[in-house]
Amino acid sequence: MQRRDVLRLSALAGAAGVLTLDPMTFTQADAAGTADGPEQTKTLSGHLPTGAPDFVYVPVEVPRGVREIAVSYSYDKPAVPAGTQGNACDIGIFDERGTELGGRGFRGWSGGARTEFAISAEEATPGYLAGPVRAGTWHVVLGPYTVAPQGLDYKVTVTLRYGAPGTARKPVYPPQRAKGRGRAWYRGDSHLHTVYSDGKRTPAELVAAARAAGLDFITTTEHNTTSAHAAFEGLWGDDLLILTGEEITTRNGHVVALGTDPGVFIDWRYRARDNRFGQFARKVRQAGGLVIPAHPHGTCVGCNWKFGFNEADAVEVWNADFTPDDEITISEWDNTLVAAARGDGRWLPAVGHSDAHREPQVVGLPQTVVLADDLSRTALQEGIRAGRSWIAESSKIDLTFEAVGGRGKHAGIGERLKVGGAEEITVRLKVSGVGPGCSVRFITDQGQLYGTPVPASGELTAEWRTTASYAAYVRAEVRHAPADGGASGIPGPMAAMTNPIWLGER
Repeated sequence: MQRRDVLRLSALAGAAGVLTLDPMTFTQADAAGTADGPEQTKTLSGHLPTGAPDFVYVPVEVPRGVREIAVSYSYDKPAVPAGTQGNACDIGIFDERGTELGGRGFRGWSGGARTEFAISAEEATPGYLAGPVRAGTWHVVLGPYTVAPQGLDYKVTVTLRYGAPGTARKPVYPPQRAKGRGRAWYRGDSHLHTVYSDGKRTPAELVAAARAAGLDFITTTEHNTTSAHAAFEGLWGDDLLILTGEEITTRNGHVVALGTDPGVFIDWRYRARDNRFGQFARKVRQAGGLVIPAHPHGTCVGCNWKFGFNEADAVEVWNADFTPDDEITISEWDNTLVAAARGDGRWLPAVGHSDAHREPQVVGLPQTVVLADDLSRTALQEGIRAGRSWIAESSKIDLTFEAVGGRGKHAGIGERLKVGGAEEITVRLKVSGVGPGCSVRFITDQGQLYGTPVPASGELTAEWRTTASYAAYVRAEVRHAPADGGASGIPGPMAAMTNPIWLGER
């Protein structure tokens, strides 16, 4: 295809559109014999200019009798001026069932983490789904994530290997309930990656790290693939619940689909302006999952959240080590609490996840601590959706947070203390296990109204009195000492934080 044709089709499709190239056609009669049986290889080269569509499809005509399809690709990475994006190109594949958005043809995605993959009935490269290689038109999909001013030169090589198809293995998925401790606070990390997308840990290494971090549950959330759902066989136990999910990685933000049914794939091939996110958020919920925008103010290309929060069940306000983008997200989230307090929309609970990919990134930094009736998918999701949760940088930290009114009225995290506007309320935080130099802050719809340092012991019981007419809600933060000693007025990194307790009759 000529450059002018790519430019013309790009303009027609729009940056969120697709471009389909001429097909690569194979016939079994042309296959050459090898030690492992007949196989056939073809290579396609091309060039994509800046402004190319998000997804470029290479049709592959697969004849009958193929036992394995193998794909490799490469692209150039020219030098670019400072501040200019270079070339980055993802890859994946759809089978003969087609490339329809939300359709059934998805067979795998590795983003930019791999340069080659293979699929057969018996096995597949991590990131891809094993299963029969049936005859028909398959599509290798290229995702030119960023394109240098010089454009992107690519090469795609497809090899078909012929022979007996083999027998597909029935996947074994994690159970959706562990023994647990009955109604209790459970610690979990629900944004994690392994070698099944762009992580470096194996599932076994991830599970070992989760147990070492004192977690009760984790969620596997690989980028744009469900291939890890069946990769944890034998790794769960009474002490650890493993939920399945996906990090839906679009060009306009990422979303954690937390606790979707095993094997259910959620599509990602749309932008905010396509007005399709609501459709796929509903698919997440239909699959039993929660919709949680991830790192909404992340600084990587495509990480910044552009879809709004109307479809969200919670929001990830703290992602990995606490950084300025988390500070911005928490401030934005707090503004939504103020809006909810005045009756302008619902409030979204806050969660925190490590987004750990590899060493030395720490699994469980941070972790979400959820009050649930038992250690099960349903109970944990109910706790998260209700905001009965708080976030900590490690399992060393423990806290309780409550508001108490007259006549035995009591409310905990995520609940409402129904009292009159003038009735005195006591807000109480007990915290332990925090490091030296930390301080406690109580935040309301007016901002911070109380603060106190934590003693060197790392333990503190803090009390503050207020009324519902003075504070519509109150939430707690435990902060490390600021790096500049407080000269800037900017608080230090977060050590722990809670969802709000709501105050008043409404």
